[in-house]
Amino acid sequence: MSTVVDTSSRASGHLHHSYQTHPRQLVVLAVETLTADITHFVFGDPAGRVLTSYEPGSHLIIQAGGKRNAYSLVGDGVNPRHYGISVLRHGTGGGSQWLHANLGVGSTVLVEGPRSLFSPDPAARKVLLVAAGIGVTPVLSHARAAARWGRAAEAIYIYRSGAAAHLDDLRILAAEGHLDLHEAVGKQAGIELLRQRLHLQPLGTHAYACGPVDMLETYGAEGLRAGWPSNRLHVERFEAPKQDAGSAFRVKIASTGEFLSVGPGVSLLQKLLDAGHNVANLCRQGVCGECRIAVRSGTIEHRDLVLSEEEKSTNTTMLCCVSRGEEIEVDI
Repeated sequence: MSTVVDTSSRASGHLHHSYQTHPRQLVVLAVETLTADITHFVFGDPAGRVLTSYEPGSHLIIQAGGKRNAYSLVGDGVNPRHYGISVLRHGTGGGSQWLHANLGVGSTVLVEGPRSLFSPDPAARKVLLVAAGIGVTPVLSHARAAARWGRAAEAIYIYRSGAAAHLDDLRILAAEGHLDLHEAVGKQAGIELLRQRLHLQPLGTHAYACGPVDMLETYGAEGLRAGWPSNRLHVERFEAPKQDAGSAFRVKIASTGEFLSVGPGVSLLQKLLDAGHNVANLCRQGVCGECRIAVRSGTIEHRDLVLSEEEKSTNTTMLCCVSRGEEIEVDI
């Protein structure tokens, strides 16, 4: 478990309370059941003040029992009076289950952020928004922002019957003329719809997708097959594909000269934490970017899904939760 450091003493450096992103308490304003397994939670400032604005596709980090989890915000991000997240309950005893079991109106939670890893490109002439399952949450944020600013938008929503959270919200945006909405029930219908719509987009379109691993892999492959540049196929991931254990390697800590041996199936992040180095981390899957560290030398085997190809090619940074290498020297 990561330790949340209370940095509230630094908040005085902000010009206004609505710039705050440090760990702080918010109150639960509303709880709404969307489907049998998805619940919508609304948070607000205890004093009723405006919250920190955010880019579409941003997430909030919530202390959910003994875990820090990231959840996508569903609003357009402009001068929000509240934050809304929708959480799929996983029956594994994790953060999502804790939220469902413990939060009610009036409860308080410790949050950090908002933070952005899935923001829109302002140069896009149009946005194609692709969602499957609970991946609708950051996509809805993009759709609402496009509606606010009058940007051309199209949405594809792939869902199982009876499990379509926020479908009514997307349909309302479509009925109001803010976006073209295409729906598909089931995986195969979704693949066929995705393939069709990727081929019909005008030049200058940027696509943004969120959903299960297999859907995102299909989206990427079909986009490239349709001639899309890879830098216009944006992805938000909640989980990463499984990877092999990798080979053992050694790491030198530049500041101390200390050497660490990292065995197969063991992450560099865990070895650093065990050695007493305080490295920020969250997902431990290579999809959030929290554990990025500087590299002075050595060969990096990048396994993350965050760094761009350009960033990887510099050989100066890595995500230590999943990436490995050979004779690496790092700055901590």
